[in-house]
Amino acid sequence: MKLDAIFNPKSIAVIGASTEIGSVGNDIAKNLTTGKHTGKIFLVNPKTTELYGLPCYPSVTAVPEKIDLAIIIVPAKIVPSVLEEAAKKGAKGAVVISAGFKEMGNEDLENELKNISKKYDIALIGPNCLGVINTDNYLNASFSPVMPNPGKIAFISQSGAMGTAVLDYAKKLNLGFSKFISVGNKAVIDELELLKYLADDDNTKVIALYVEQLKNAPALIDLAKKITSGHNPKPIIAIKAGRTVAGASASASHTGALAGNDSAYDALFHQAGIIRVSTMVELFEHLRVFSHNPLPKGNRVAIVTNAGGPGVLTTDECVANGLRLAPINLKTEVALKKALPPSANWHNPIDILGDARSDRYYHTLKILANDPDIDSLLIILTPQSMTDEEKIAEMIIDVKQNTKKPIVVSFIGGKMVVEAVGALQHADVATVNFPEQGARALAALTHFAENTRPIKTHGVSFRNIDKKKVKQIFDAAKAAGKTSFPEAEAIRILSAYDFPLVKSRAVQNPAEIKEAVKYVGGLAAIKIISPDILHKSEVGGIILNVTPENAEKKFVELYDTVHKHAPKAVLEGALVSEMITENGAEFILGATRESSLGTMIMVGLGGIYVEIFKDVTFGINPLMLEDIDKMIGQLKSKKILDGARGKKPLDREALTNCVARLSQLLTDFPEIKELDINPLLVTEKGVEVLDARIIIE
Repeated sequence: MKLDAIFNPKSIAVIGASTEIGSVGNDIAKNLTTGKHTGKIFLVNPKTTELYGLPCYPSVTAVPEKIDLAIIIVPAKIVPSVLEEAAKKGAKGAVVISAGFKEMGNEDLENELKNISKKYDIALIGPNCLGVINTDNYLNASFSPVMPNPGKIAFISQSGAMGTAVLDYAKKLNLGFSKFISVGNKAVIDELELLKYLADDDNTKVIALYVEQLKNAPALIDLAKKITSGHNPKPIIAIKAGRTVAGASASASHTGALAGNDSAYDALFHQAGIIRVSTMVELFEHLRVFSHNPLPKGNRVAIVTNAGGPGVLTTDECVANGLRLAPINLKTEVALKKALPPSANWHNPIDILGDARSDRYYHTLKILANDPDIDSLLIILTPQSMTDEEKIAEMIIDVKQNTKKPIVVSFIGGKMVVEAVGALQHADVATVNFPEQGARALAALTHFAENTRPIKTHGVSFRNIDKKKVKQIFDAAKAAGKTSFPEAEAIRILSAYDFPLVKSRAVQNPAEIKEAVKYVGGLAAIKIISPDILHKSEVGGIILNVTPENAEKKFVELYDTVHKHAPKAVLEGALVSEMITENGAEFILGATRESSLGTMIMVGLGGIYVEIFKDVTFGINPLMLEDIDKMIGQLKSKKILDGARGKKPLDREALTNCVARLSQLLTDFPEIKELDINPLLVTEKGVEVLDARIIIE
């Protein structure tokens, strides 16, 4: 594979190797030449002849052999020429450490690197990065002072400084890595290419991401789904910087107002099966629990504790996160009663009392590990005067080595437990500082295991659509410099994609309205038509229960009311729509463009209170039917669809169909910038679009 030139090079040229101790060029040269990596190292520095016992060459062209990997640490302005020289020496991989490119406004210089990489088919990491590490072959092609322990975690970081901190802290926890990659500006190789590589890497069991910005969300979602499911699933755990970015700028739609930058990433991670964590503490908890354990077969957990309080707190956290306390069967009950003192509690959580020593822990854990009705173990210890912590750690290690069930351990304390915790960590037992943290991480492992089955995706495709008609509408609007489509025009677009619409007719004056009310059925709602009014209800722009007899009067009343509340708005008439008398619930469908990720689709509880209740979920287009089902299933208002308080269920299938049609419309016309269908009335036997608005670029 192309990335083998970076992770498994047979020969490396360090271009910019420095004699200055403490410099980046010196640190990288030292890491490569004094480590255990067995590949050939060629140092390039025109100002010296030798460094770390190796000859230095005046340029990469002077290197006597072909090279696989070029590590470039020279001033930004000469990086393109150096990269081209390395390519002519056979380099198929490059790591550009140098800064001073797009991050400093020099986008043209970075584009030169892209063009050279494309010309010579070079896999390029960076620029502006820390470098890469592969513990499988002792390759430390970075200026990190820490060479991590070998392990099963691959870590991709968009921040070099964050990467060094993670590697240093992981060393303290005896947490091992297979690969570490600082991606920098991602000029050529980004997370997508690296995930493809790591998916097939036998030495990687867990993939971790530190993310600041991602692109090409549909491809990332498709790839991540494949990695996190199937016969050899690999969890992807991500921490995203910028959760509170003020990306929710002023928007013309409910969808845009509700969708901040972070909502897009939440949608992406959820849709892709990527596990999102919020803090560095949570990241390390998950990495320990995921990398040191097999996947559980179910969600039944047994809690073992020598203190009642922590056992109860942990129980609460387990249940709150979807775990179930394993029932204690008769055989296990008999065995526990025999192994434990009479005052111990053999019910789950199992309290083996504060005076428990290693033998009591050992017998209890062996009994539980052999119980087929228990899927995982969460072990708690508080240090007492009689507690032999290090011996208990030995017993836990023994049980861990002889079971295929996940085990998470929390020795609560400081100095009294530090040696025992260290022993557990060196034996690859997952430890956490406090048991509630362990419960959350164990729940995440369990949820991941539940969702690893291969998913048969069902794409969205409708034949009963008129794409040509929508194109004509948009082309005409663009030619006229128009980007906004109020309801009267938006329903023409939705009609072409066979959305269920109420009967309606647009009128421009009172003289036309009487016939229009008769046309829609004799009882109507009339709504103002104006390109300047976003939310009609806020300016009195909707009147209900209009009849042919009072239609003209109501039209005048509508105009007067709207003009009073929005005197500068251009009024273009009214839309006369049939009154819907069926019972149902008002939902909202929406779409908004997120600059780097693509188009987000929103579904949720609608009506005038949508921005108050905010019961909405997002997905990134294109959506599979399985994605839509998950989105609807996340809603609190799903209970309304299911039939709340004795009412009949509403037509969830019809709602799903509408979301799917919206997905196809957005796929066919990516110029749609924002869209609201609100309210979308969901009834027992269908749906009706009651209002809509569309904005294009």
